[in-house]
Amino acid sequence: MAKRVTGPEIEKLIQLLAKVPGLGPRSARRAALHLIKKREQLMGPLSVALGEAYDKVKVCSRCGNVDTSDPCTVCTDDRRDQSVIIVVEDVSDLWALERAGAMNAAYHVLGGTLSPLDGVGPDDLNIKGLITRVSEGGVREIILAVNATVEGQATAHYITDRLSDLPVKITRLAHGVPVGGELDYLDEGTLTAALRARTAI
Repeated sequence: MAKRVTGPEIEKLIQLLAKVPGLGPRSARRAALHLIKKREQLMGPLSVALGEAYDKVKVCSRCGNVDTSDPCTVCTDDRRDQSVIIVVEDVSDLWALERAGAMNAAYHVLGGTLSPLDGVGPDDLNIKGLITRVSEGGVREIILAVNATVEGQATAHYITDRLSDLPVKITRLAHGVPVGGELDYLDEGTLTAALRARTAI
């Protein structure tokens, strides 16, 4: 049995850091040690920032984004085309699309995908909120930007079915060859999707 070389406060810091995605026990120990060594420059400001985030961050009641205001900055931005809603699985997907800057539209965060094996049904996701937004009118297109997984595609089909009676165009992200990709390195599923989603030149 390994001997403990730190106090319980440091052990607790390491255990909490290890719960952050992308950090295992070893990475958490390195991160904790780095924070401790840089107490003035990092640990103090990080502690303040975490406290402020805990107090002020909210989930937008309209789209599901996280922000310090409700409705969020995206929903209240007059420069955005609110008639186009990009549906994503998680807030991280919203952030990724915003970094790309490809479209100036509104968003809707589902909070996951349908997964009967994991006990995730339609009522566990923010699907009703999406249907309400479309039913209120003013939405001309829904872009389903869900992952190309079995659960993502099942979720896309379910949403398409639920919106079929409403006057809205439903599209999805193209799947296929990534920019800079070489055909020889792609899997069969990606190549098949790329051929099916081919476009005219």
